[in-house]
Amino acid sequence: MLLADVAATSRAVASTRSRLAKVAALAELVRRLEPAEVALAVGYLMAAPRQGRVGVGWSTLRTIDPSPAEQPSITVGELDAALDVVAATTGVGSIARRTAILGSLLARATADEQLLIRSVLMGELRQGALDGVLAEAIAVAADVPGDLARRAYMLTGDLGQTARLALAGGSAALAAVRLEVLRPVRPMLASTATSVREALAATGLASVEHKLDGARIQVHCTGDEVRVFTRNLADVTHRLADVADLVREFPARSFVLDGESLTLDADARPRAFQDTMRRFGADGPRDQVLRPYFFDILELDGADLLDRPLAERLAALQRVAATGRIPGTVTDDPTVGEQVLADALAAGHEGVMIKSITSPYAAGRRGSAWQKVKPVRTLDLVVLAAEWGHGRRTGWLSNLHLGARDVDGTYGEPGGLVMVGKTFKGLTDALLTWQTKALRQLEQRQTAGTVWVRPALVVEIALDGAQVSPRYPGGVALRFARVVRYREDKTPAEADTIETVRALRPGVSAAS
Repeated sequence: MLLADVAATSRAVASTRSRLAKVAALAELVRRLEPAEVALAVGYLMAAPRQGRVGVGWSTLRTIDPSPAEQPSITVGELDAALDVVAATTGVGSIARRTAILGSLLARATADEQLLIRSVLMGELRQGALDGVLAEAIAVAADVPGDLARRAYMLTGDLGQTARLALAGGSAALAAVRLEVLRPVRPMLASTATSVREALAATGLASVEHKLDGARIQVHCTGDEVRVFTRNLADVTHRLADVADLVREFPARSFVLDGESLTLDADARPRAFQDTMRRFGADGPRDQVLRPYFFDILELDGADLLDRPLAERLAALQRVAATGRIPGTVTDDPTVGEQVLADALAAGHEGVMIKSITSPYAAGRRGSAWQKVKPVRTLDLVVLAAEWGHGRRTGWLSNLHLGARDVDGTYGEPGGLVMVGKTFKGLTDALLTWQTKALRQLEQRQTAGTVWVRPALVVEIALDGAQVSPRYPGGVALRFARVVRYREDKTPAEADTIETVRALRPGVSAAS
């Protein structure tokens, strides 16, 4: 298949707000792909090529600007082959060689293909075709139940592989997908509740647990082999040897654990989130002990526990990791739950998780069975731009322009971002220094006093709510917003939506 067909579908998906139309366009494309092209094209549509990041940034791409070709000629496979070469080009002079390879490729591309290639390289496609829409389209193309396709995706963590299975083997191939130790599972996610009482009203009898301000980890063990994965399914075992050593001592031959990790200070209280995240970096400090805490178990000695109720999973977790469990209690009494919340806050944590005791582990899903309660209202938003500071902040990028996801394009471009406010509050000198360096690397253009950046950084914002505002396209603006931390573990696709922001304003509906 020509890459132009993928680019045309991406453009068509971006031009409609209708989920049904997006699914139809994507399904039609998927049906036409050759077997060897399926995973490649799905990766391009998610801006997630098979090779991952290939060492090409915006600073390189903006120097490559050939005139677009009039006729398409690049195939899906040719782009994959070119990315293989770019990824393998390292060492002295590699930037020039990568630039030459990409320049030659882009010179053969039409305008739509150039846009697609650049978006794939930057990991960013504004088309509203997130993985959920693609999973649905794959189910339609292969004529298989949507739930079956979504479950296979959750268990493989790979939408391209899921598409190959669906198209080649149909429902039987998808149903055969099982949880495998050492292959990460997409994590179950939680919705937000405003209070313990509200959450318990939705869940009924629940496990009320401390919500740690740490980094999500998933630990797989079989015999002496241990793998540690992040929430994005990246393998970080080589950087977390202390975690691997600890779980090898647990009394089971194989298991899969879900949990959080924290670095602690001298008083055994949690350090800042940024301190924990530094342990995950290649140059992170190794003198700080990273402590894992576990709250769920997905497999034990060959038994798949995903569909077992949480009550059974917690009993199994207690047998395997009693010394590493996150504190909590089972209750349906709001007074008891509020005491757990108070205990969590006193211990330096950020709130509680409230989980229905009958719930299965719905990997990759965000539903009402798990709810998080934090006393401080927060949003994860995307940095769109930053203004140069004044006074003592001269020389630093300070005032952040913040955007929420507009999935359906209700207020702008489908799959794009809509601005909801600005803030310079909560920024320490250290964070200003880091922020300035990071944003300059993402710079796309400058206007008077403002640097506009590629939307790649997610920042957690605390706020008092939202208010009606004609100043921004979404019709609302943040109230008393301040920076809590950068979420280096999250991508813009995981940021909060404009509907979530609008819901913070009493009397304003998502559709009004």
